[in-house]
Amino acid sequence: MLQINHLTLTHRKDLRVLIKDFSFVLNKGDKAVLVGEEGNGKSTLLKWIYDPVLTEAYMEAEGSRNTGGALCGYLPQELAAEDASKTVFEYFSALPAFSEANPADLYRMASSLQFDENLYYENRRMDTLSGGERVKAQLAGILLASPDILLLDEPSNDIDIDTLLRLEKTIQDFPGGILFISHDETLIERTANRVILIEQLRHKTVPRVTVANVPFQTFMENRRRAFEQQAREAADERREEKKALERFRKIQQAVENDQASVSRQDPHSGRLLKKKMKSVKAMERRYEREHAEMTEMPEEESAITIRFERQKAMPAGKTVISLKLPGLYSPAGTPLSENVSLVVKGPEKICITGANGAGKTTLIRQIAEELLNRKDLRACYMPQDYEDMLPFDASPVDYLASSGSKDEKTAVRTYLGSMKYTADEMFHPIRELSGGQKAKLLLLKMSLTEADVLILDEPTRNFSPLSAPEVRNILKSFTGAVISISHDRKFIREVCDKVYELTPQGLVKTEMRS
Repeated sequence: MLQINHLTLTHRKDLRVLIKDFSFVLNKGDKAVLVGEEGNGKSTLLKWIYDPVLTEAYMEAEGSRNTGGALCGYLPQELAAEDASKTVFEYFSALPAFSEANPADLYRMASSLQFDENLYYENRRMDTLSGGERVKAQLAGILLASPDILLLDEPSNDIDIDTLLRLEKTIQDFPGGILFISHDETLIERTANRVILIEQLRHKTVPRVTVANVPFQTFMENRRRAFEQQAREAADERREEKKALERFRKIQQAVENDQASVSRQDPHSGRLLKKKMKSVKAMERRYEREHAEMTEMPEEESAITIRFERQKAMPAGKTVISLKLPGLYSPAGTPLSENVSLVVKGPEKICITGANGAGKTTLIRQIAEELLNRKDLRACYMPQDYEDMLPFDASPVDYLASSGSKDEKTAVRTYLGSMKYTADEMFHPIRELSGGQKAKLLLLKMSLTEADVLILDEPTRNFSPLSAPEVRNILKSFTGAVISISHDRKFIREVCDKVYELTPQGLVKTEMRS
């Protein structure tokens, strides 16, 4: 259905090769997931596959693609600029498949993606929808066209848990081929039957792509076992080599000493020593050949390294927030919920879930506004829209090195290196970074403060399945309070002590659903 031949992608700005000589075939029934660290080119690859023109401005491509006439449906990670200012009805009206669909088709699509069918005809602008509503609207527009191939960049971003479960079924039941990117490990584990791992080794100078025709959990387990086996074999060979070289050096030194002391009047001994030295040289060449053929130590792209080390432990029972809202309203004044009550005591870690459009982001913004102004707490806020907090025209170094001193910039570059930024990326404008790199930047900024409260709106939504376990461990070990919104089921299970669902009747304590 889809064939990629010898693809190499090179970044025009810093000439870094992201993908080298990659070939791949996506067949009917394949559910292939693209995984890799942030900034490794996953979204760029998906864009290029859909339409090479989309990447021409910043990426040089060599290679070819062949869809064999198959219809591709593409979900971008971010809503296209030309669609952002359209109303929802204008957005759908511009899609031929929408005008050709009958009411029953539209109803079935809305039901399958968990949204009210009236959404098709709304006069709200696309960029005013909640993140989950935007994803649902775009997915509906794509699926109405009955594509043969789906190229999905973060379809799980921002959608509620009920819709995540529907999305899992949609992917499982789709008859064509799917190539997708997701940071939701549970979704990946339940749907993907092939894995494409994109890595940047040796300080992001050597690209490597691995394709495995197995489910994600099997791939990760096989990879771990193979790395451990290779590391053991390499270590054993190096230990044996060390012993052999020690024996060799003793022999070599003895022959050299004998050569230095042999008398010129003893030609017979001299000839014997020459033969011995010839044997020593042959032995040395053999060891050099064996060394070149030794099992290499396994290489993999290491996870991020970050710790919250400047924080003091929050006293147990300290009241972080005691919130009582008679009503919760959208920025446009629409009622969202009533009698919203929330009490958080340190060092609790709580998560707020709820349907898309329920008002979760509106609520957490109000919580952030109150806590950021408190004098007895040090709060940090990670919004869903990173532009709310990040100066997009500044570089990561400028953002973190507030004093501008040479020593601080040197320290900041070390921190950014631990988060897998290249030297060039450290000085790129923040707007050019991937979503995951922006998320890393906000998390790093938080770790450099003395914050004892973290307010996080979808904190793991842009972290790869390789980095996300480390992020969860970091937040789980945080000694202060965490108030979060998330639909990431692993994050909720592993990090959060309490889960609340935002309903029209207020916050309701609930259990995490799988």
